[in-house]
Amino acid sequence: MQFSARVKRSTLIAFGGIALGLTACGGSDKKTMDPEMMPEPVMASYEVTITNVTHGQPLSPPALFLHTSDVKSWMTGSSASQGLEVLAESGSTAELLAATSTINAVSGDSVIIPGDRATYTLTAELAAEGENDIELTVVSMLVNTNDAFTGVQNWHVGEMEVMDEMKALAPVYDAGTEANVETQATIPGPAAGGEGYNIERMDTDKVSMHPGVVTQADGYAESALTQAHKFDNGAMVVVVKRVQ
Repeated sequence: MQFSARVKRSTLIAFGGIALGLTACGGSDKKTMDPEMMPEPVMASYEVTITNVTHGQPLSPPALFLHTSDVKSWMTGSSASQGLEVLAESGSTAELLAATSTINAVSGDSVIIPGDRATYTLTAELAAEGENDIELTVVSMLVNTNDAFTGVQNWHVGEMEVMDEMKALAPVYDAGTEANVETQATIPGPAAGGEGYNIERMDTDKVSMHPGVVTQADGYAESALTQAHKFDNGAMVVVVKRVQ
């Protein structure tokens, strides 16, 4: 189950002063803001750290992106987009990022092995006044699976203050685009070296919570996976911290 919490707030964003003047208009005084004294936009920087908490499931190089609240990369019970299908079956982030309207995006350049972590930085320009509709999505494939992915999405980071943090254990989803047969021919990760993306959709065609893998340990002789590749829901810990 995904959860998030703001665990630290120590510094307020400094937006600078606002000068108000009085002008005469039709015999009455009216407060107006001097355009030359309007506060400048603020550049925000977010540090995102991903930790792989599985025993034997490497995570593909993740896609991390800032976007507006109308962007949603997946929904349980609905079909995966083609970009999400490609990521969930092969680990490639290119198509998902190309098809998504982003404010800023980063694609990891290496696999995150079990027990390891990686840190990425995303930036966005914030309006000095009013709400900032900026949200964060992070997604990665469990590479020793047919089409499992893990991620968090639509974290509202636009109103975070400097040194604020949010943290969550990201659940594991099934893209529903490829049957979880676990065979050597269909697992693209190091456990099997099989096929990655396949254009055909051969499963429910609905995103759902992943039921987990069966493996040889439970008597499934055709599986290329071992007990080391099993996972409970929760594959990576994601921490986002506003550092600027």
